[in-house]
Amino acid sequence: MVVDQSPKEVFDAINNIKGWWTEDFSGQSEKQNDEFKVRFFGDLHYSKQKLTEVIPNKKVVWLVTESRLNFLKDKGEWMGTSISFDTSEENGKTKLLFTHHGLVPGIECYNDCTKGWSYYLESSLLPLITTGKGNPTLIGEKLNESAMTNESFTTTFLVDKSPKEAFNAINNPREWWSREIEGNTDMEGDVFTYHYKDIHKCKIKVSEVLPGKKVVWDVLDNYFNFTKDKSEWIGTKIIFDISEKDGKTQIKVTHEGLVPEYECYDICSASWTNYMHSSLYKLISTGKGEPNLKES
Repeated sequence: MVVDQSPKEVFDAINNIKGWWTEDFSGQSEKQNDEFKVRFFGDLHYSKQKLTEVIPNKKVVWLVTESRLNFLKDKGEWMGTSISFDTSEENGKTKLLFTHHGLVPGIECYNDCTKGWSYYLESSLLPLITTGKGNPTLIGEKLNESAMTNESFTTTFLVDKSPKEAFNAINNPREWWSREIEGNTDMEGDVFTYHYKDIHKCKIKVSEVLPGKKVVWDVLDNYFNFTKDKSEWIGTKIIFDISEKDGKTQIKVTHEGLVPEYECYDICSASWTNYMHSSLYKLISTGKGEPNLKES
């Protein structure tokens, strides 16, 4: 990422773990040989890091000395990996290069962990650097309880914009979900279609619209080419609830009916998390999302 702030401001933000990664933090994270522990979503993820290299305003390296990822078969996949932050000046701005050495495609957590890092770096560390306010995981916060129960998928995030701005962005899925959407998407009764190559196609009706508060989509038709049951999603609802919390706007997204028994649950829940926490978050916050582009 490239920002207008100075290398010192970027360096200080990186070292403020509680400000952008998680508030469930203990230890020190400022100088070489400091050690700290972090936890996420209860016991879902725990790790201990040691600062093995610190060059003020230029570089920080963490060595993962302990790790437990309770959603994996090999719960210690992060053990022995290192996480580096390199800062440099580029055309009057500051460039930050993040690398998790050892987090490679061959390991089980690769997809989930890269999505997690993308969220924390782009949606929490970046705002901390540029505005002074990040979006760290809170102590006691829970992530997608549905993954461990029979409840429908849900995820929640906060933005520093008004409920109206969040509502308007949600109703513009071409700018955060996909440019391959046909039909109107912002009025009650509107019907639109979405497709991703020959892999996923669906037809959605906007069934409820409460300006600044709520949007509900009904899935009328759906097709997956990677599931045995090609019709998963049909009859489900995608619900966006908008509310004010602690001076910010909270968006809670629930895909009612998308439950762990579904064959597509893992990939669909990971995809929704990425679209919401990265693309929709950015559209609301900056006016520019990261939707799937038009297929050539």
